[in-house]
Amino acid sequence: MLIKTTFKPAWWLNNAHLQTLYPALLRKTLPPPGLRRERLITPDHDFIDLDWCGEDRQPLVILLHGLTGSSGSSYIKGLQRVLLTRGFRSVVLNFRGCSGEYNHSARCYHSGETEDIHFLYQTLRQREPDTPFAAVGFSLGGNVLLKWLGEQGGNLSLFAAAAVSVPLVLSTCATKLDHGFSRIYRKNLLNELKHYIQEKQRYLETIGKFQEAAKLEQLGDLSRIHSFWQYDDRVVARLHGFKNVHDYYQRSSSRQFLKSIAIKTLLIQADDDPFMTLAVLPGLDELSSSVCLEVTQGGGHVGFIAGENPCQPVYWLEQRIPGFLAANLTMGGY
Repeated sequence: MLIKTTFKPAWWLNNAHLQTLYPALLRKTLPPPGLRRERLITPDHDFIDLDWCGEDRQPLVILLHGLTGSSGSSYIKGLQRVLLTRGFRSVVLNFRGCSGEYNHSARCYHSGETEDIHFLYQTLRQREPDTPFAAVGFSLGGNVLLKWLGEQGGNLSLFAAAAVSVPLVLSTCATKLDHGFSRIYRKNLLNELKHYIQEKQRYLETIGKFQEAAKLEQLGDLSRIHSFWQYDDRVVARLHGFKNVHDYYQRSSSRQFLKSIAIKTLLIQADDDPFMTLAVLPGLDELSSSVCLEVTQGGGHVGFIAGENPCQPVYWLEQRIPGFLAANLTMGGY
């Protein structure tokens, strides 16, 4: 279903790059009150860190961040604070290595890695079999969420889900980042990722994980990598068991999973997202009856800032997502 949007970009942030960069660089968001961390040991003897907010017995929203993000990302902290005021608990899944401490294996996370979200879901469901659950993902986390929802079909007990600024077709998005101003985003992200691999190798050596460190050393010199096509071929595909970058992109892109989603899901995409092109947007025949596609005019990548007063920006996602969740919680009879 294609639904009409209520989003109107702020006049003072009137292009895709301003919408994208303003919240990432200039927004100052305090962590939500009462935040607490929990570490889960994964089935492969690694770990994931969770950041919890809210009181027991409230409905629970699982949050998934984007590439190189974490529970400290402004869009995560802002949404957690608002969800708390709306009567929701929230828990952020920090993807492996994103919680401020390197994980203990060479593998970490990628756009199609759904084992950790499913492990988390199963763990929480066992603890709280009757609690209403929902899930929200941003960018890479949105791709992971949609792929997981499609893989699981009717096997999940969630009252709603939402995904924002999703790279639905990874190959198209990787190519988009090779052109124009988008190359600035590519350069910064790749620099972070390459530095991460280098420092993680040293960390694994210091804790005695020499076999895991060797897997990173075998990736070779990453300094000449200047595109996501190259990085995902050399690093992601090798570390996570894909044949090559083409295999990774084909198997991990979430658009092909939209038809199999059984959970009521809101998909929010901006028509000017600098991380992708309009070609990634699905046709209505690619959506299950449970998926609502909302395409905004403007908004950038995980931006969506409205408001007439530059001193009082309105973070529209923090109105739209909690409103969608609350409406579906009520419709679910909870």
